[in-house]
Amino acid sequence: MGFRKDFLWGGATAANQLEGAYNEDGRGLANVDLTPVGEARLSVITGKRKMLEFEEGYFYPAKGAIDFYHRYKEDIALFAEMGFKTYRMSIAWTRIFPKGDEETPNEKGLEFYENVFKECRKYGIEPLVTITHFDFPIHLIKEYGGWRNRKIVDFYKKLCEVIFKRYKGLVKYWLTFNEINILLHAPFMGAGIVFEEGENEKQALYAAAHHELVASAWATKIAHEIDPENKVGCMLASGKYYPLTAKPEDVWEALEKDRENYFFIDVQVRGYYPNYALKFFERNNLKIDITEEDRKILKENTVDFVSFSYYTTRCISKEAADLGEGNLLESMRNPYIEVTDWGWGLDPLGFRTTINEIYDRYQKPLFVVENGLGAVDTPDENGYVEDDYRIDYLRAHIKAMKDAVELDGVDLLGYTTWGPIDLVSAGTGEMKKRYGFIYVDRDNAGNGTLKRSKKKSFEWYKKVIASNGEDLE
Repeated sequence: MGFRKDFLWGGATAANQLEGAYNEDGRGLANVDLTPVGEARLSVITGKRKMLEFEEGYFYPAKGAIDFYHRYKEDIALFAEMGFKTYRMSIAWTRIFPKGDEETPNEKGLEFYENVFKECRKYGIEPLVTITHFDFPIHLIKEYGGWRNRKIVDFYKKLCEVIFKRYKGLVKYWLTFNEINILLHAPFMGAGIVFEEGENEKQALYAAAHHELVASAWATKIAHEIDPENKVGCMLASGKYYPLTAKPEDVWEALEKDRENYFFIDVQVRGYYPNYALKFFERNNLKIDITEEDRKILKENTVDFVSFSYYTTRCISKEAADLGEGNLLESMRNPYIEVTDWGWGLDPLGFRTTINEIYDRYQKPLFVVENGLGAVDTPDENGYVEDDYRIDYLRAHIKAMKDAVELDGVDLLGYTTWGPIDLVSAGTGEMKKRYGFIYVDRDNAGNGTLKRSKKKSFEWYKKVIASNGEDLE
């Protein structure tokens, strides 16, 4: 008894990390366009440094990315050649509503995604669409202050109505917000927030969180009304926190860190704020404006499935002095596991643990929508990469996922690797941090031919899909 017969194998990308064409066909400026590669990136994505215009002396990788906008047919054909059953992608809000608050949508933007979905359907690939994947109109930041403003909920609802109507019959799997919990760690990227001097940052973050949660529930309601076939999921940046020691204080610290992430999904799945969250608001004197209508919308419009990304587990101690970087979420070095070139722990058993914990907590169908290895690839003169390290990583993680299904009885809908084609890294803005089965000739400074070529892992993943996860050698 392995994966279900209709298991959705595929790959995942985000509009801002691969489309490029940032100012074509009426598209407006988004927060992700204005996140440069290099030292300033972290201060920009965390809302500490205001950068709402392009500035001299910086390189902005999302402007051109890997030009999927003009090459989507070629790329989708390659995904089809691997045998993809699904392709997870996102919509750039500013292609549909360039400023975010217009009355009418931009037809050129709507047309582009319609063409992409039709191209997927041509090959029997089911689109899995993230409504916003770290993607927010700059105008809504300048004019309204990002998601800390409740007015954004209405603009998001409008976006949802437009795309659910337009793509009815073309798309049935939707995710409301990518890695919704990341807004606590990268507020500009996750919620369009730039902190004002002296502002109560926690207040701004949790107000934004509440507005996104309400917006997500509205999206679920609208999706089900427009097409009862629609399935709407939430999306978590997952990865269990381990206590560094068996010291009770460390165990408690790990529990609190896990809750900080699960808080969002608790609301999206259960339909109400858990007591620990309400107590957290109280202790921190946070005034979150939760209206009766909000409570009703949250309660009546819970998600159909839970999706999540998994790259690594994290390690924490009450005396967390030595915090390293772990995909924007702080972590201490776990002495029992190896790390990647970017310091992320390699922990396939942690993947199984995380899957089980999420399933035990929510009892909803699960969907792994990001998992992969960012590494430096060295191509030969034909662009071919012997990426056995990537195959090893994915093999171990797919085995762990299979154990969660076969041995633990988890209900799993599908698995999309991040990202099936090399693209711009969300965390660092680099191209050299590569994830793909397909190599793209482009470097950190934007140089290169953009030529696509298959890596060794391309044929390997093709075999995995063809055997429904049975042949992993």
